[in-house]
Amino acid sequence: MSTLTNGELEQLNKYFDLTNYLAVGQLYLLDNPLLKKDLTLEDIKPRLVGHWGTVPGQNFIFEHLNRAITKYNLNMMYIVGPGHGGQAAVTNAYLDGTYTEVYPTITKNEEGLKKLFKQFSFPGGISSHVAPETPGSIHEGGELGYSLSHALGAVLDNPSLICATIVGDGEAETGPLATSWNINKFINPRTDGTVLPILHLNGFKISNPTVLGRISHIELNSLFKGYGWDPVFVEGSDISEMQEQMAVAMDYAISKINKIKEESKSQNTIETIKWPMIILRTPKGWTGPKEVEGSFKAHQIPLQVDESNEDNLQKLSTWLKKYHPENLFNEDGSIKEDIISFLPKGNQRLSANPVSNGGLLRQELRLPDIQKFMLDTHHGNIEAQDMTELGKYLKEVFILNESNHNFRLYGPDEAMSNRLNYAFDATNRQWMLPIKEQDEHMSTYGRIMDSYLSEHVCEGALEGYLLTGRHGMFVSYEAFLRVVDSMVGQFAKWVKISRDLTWRKTVSSLNIIATSHIWQQDHNGYTHQDPGFINHILNKKRDMVNVYLPYDSNSLIYTVDKCLKTTNQINTIIASKHPRPQWLDYEDTVKQCEDGIGIFKFASDENPDIVLGCAGDTPTLEVLAATSILRKNGIKVRVVNLIDLLKLENIEEEKFNELFTVDKPIIFNFHGYTNVIEELIYRRKHRFDIIHGYEEEGTITTPFDMRVINSIDRYHLVIDALDLLNSTNKELKQSCIDSLDRHNKMIRETGKELPEVDNWKWID
Repeated sequence: MSTLTNGELEQLNKYFDLTNYLAVGQLYLLDNPLLKKDLTLEDIKPRLVGHWGTVPGQNFIFEHLNRAITKYNLNMMYIVGPGHGGQAAVTNAYLDGTYTEVYPTITKNEEGLKKLFKQFSFPGGISSHVAPETPGSIHEGGELGYSLSHALGAVLDNPSLICATIVGDGEAETGPLATSWNINKFINPRTDGTVLPILHLNGFKISNPTVLGRISHIELNSLFKGYGWDPVFVEGSDISEMQEQMAVAMDYAISKINKIKEESKSQNTIETIKWPMIILRTPKGWTGPKEVEGSFKAHQIPLQVDESNEDNLQKLSTWLKKYHPENLFNEDGSIKEDIISFLPKGNQRLSANPVSNGGLLRQELRLPDIQKFMLDTHHGNIEAQDMTELGKYLKEVFILNESNHNFRLYGPDEAMSNRLNYAFDATNRQWMLPIKEQDEHMSTYGRIMDSYLSEHVCEGALEGYLLTGRHGMFVSYEAFLRVVDSMVGQFAKWVKISRDLTWRKTVSSLNIIATSHIWQQDHNGYTHQDPGFINHILNKKRDMVNVYLPYDSNSLIYTVDKCLKTTNQINTIIASKHPRPQWLDYEDTVKQCEDGIGIFKFASDENPDIVLGCAGDTPTLEVLAATSILRKNGIKVRVVNLIDLLKLENIEEEKFNELFTVDKPIIFNFHGYTNVIEELIYRRKHRFDIIHGYEEEGTITTPFDMRVINSIDRYHLVIDALDLLNSTNKELKQSCIDSLDRHNKMIRETGKELPEVDNWKWID
């Protein structure tokens, strides 16, 4: 018995022809969109740029998603993972009317078709990806591998949402995507939506076969059953047969999703769930020219049509006419209504779902009064762990926003290691697998996502969460933020483009905390020491990135609170998790943080002999220790602390000179690589004389030795100051050299720090 009636089958086949015609037109045509006259070279774009191979399969999927939405009254969005092939999403947005609503000049007639075709992969037009410019999208298939992690973030706390996620078989070979198949272990059917993966096997990458496309059906089925999915296969090339198969598969998937959700309502516990997925196998470049269909040669431009390949002009004409445009369009170029009548309406359209334009749904985060979390400290008289204190603040954020279900904390197996223990007083980790007696803070519902050791999945889930209108933070070991360098870079590109689209509403900022940083990784060694994420993020547009280096817990809490209030930014915070002196009280903290840079007055003299600048918790500690030594020896010092890294570049010259003077020597002690500081100040007339930072020296040693081997310690700072001042105090210099010698001997003999280092305190 057929699932589809003859009328439905005919409609779907015509819609498939229509979408493929529009997709080919976008690749090739500059003019003559309805083929009302014979094609000439003047009708063809001078530079053919784009991809065909994955597009027909995507069109096929889109039409069946649309059918399912209408049939089952679904709340559905899409994510397209394969690279390029963006004309499929554009085509379907055009056909459901969203594209013309967003871009009124792309009208639904012959003139609009001409503009639609011309703009694709054309100067001043749109890219070949499913980009920010594409209505309904939250994901760009540039760098591959992030589709399922974005989908996970989208469905969390969206219980009615189905995120249909097209995964290309080339994309499936990437590391981030391969590990993403385990997202099904983190989706609660009661409180979350559903990710419906559709693995599209067309058999080839750019010029090679795909692994999943070549393994046997049995192995493929076993693979995804082993991952805990319930795979349904749709395979073939006969279009009518495939329509029937896909309709059956989609009906099964939606019915099973509904069954899982309904059964979860009455269950006290939620057993392991086998969510459905669809594995669609079609030829590469399906319905394209026979000489390339089913091979890697269909990946990009199947037919080169130019003065050197005029013979292909007729082949292109034959290809386009195969879709029978005369049966698809009215005389004026509008679409025949009987073909598109099954498409969803209003916000149910895949290209118009408000979830995919998350700023439409975003609610302001409820934040506590930060003063209640500020330590009553005075110039280092108490010690505390900055991240521990932040955990108390985040606990309150969770409590205040529990009813809105719009804030989550993400990180790869590190929330406890990063000392955010107090956050677990408000919520648990989300986990859908068995929970054993020895497990801690595990639950089928929790607002902390740190139970999966994948930076890609955790950070990608946060991106998906933000892009669908919510708030969150990603916390990671500093060195291993480098794992998601490129992922964050792709997000930055998405946000940059989105900001210029008036119809895209602002989303919450991507907030990243880098902790367990280089100066606290003495025990884990060289592999755990890398501050380079700062360099990476500063290469993005300066008006959308921020890097903050708080010096204690009060400044950290202020900074996090500030970042959580921002939109369309990427905020990076470098934070300590180990016990350290706490420097400024609430009032002084607010002033220092609001300015982003300022003088530590308690440690500074009028009319100084030398300026010591610092950025980062550990460099600040060492600058203050060096300052205490210098002042005891009659040298006047000014300490300038930098929290907001970009202030070095963007404050007015007058303010810069007011802080650093115009005639005094300057030593700057920095958390990361020194070239960051050099690049930020290179336009300044009065530059820094010496800059200290991480010199790519590391090992398993003591905390203070890490500072010594990279020359950010107090003794190297004092020696440098004496040299810059041409000091005659040879005794002080020798004392510092001797202290370094004693330090080297002591740690190698006893493993302990010098008592004067371990027990050092600031004295006013």
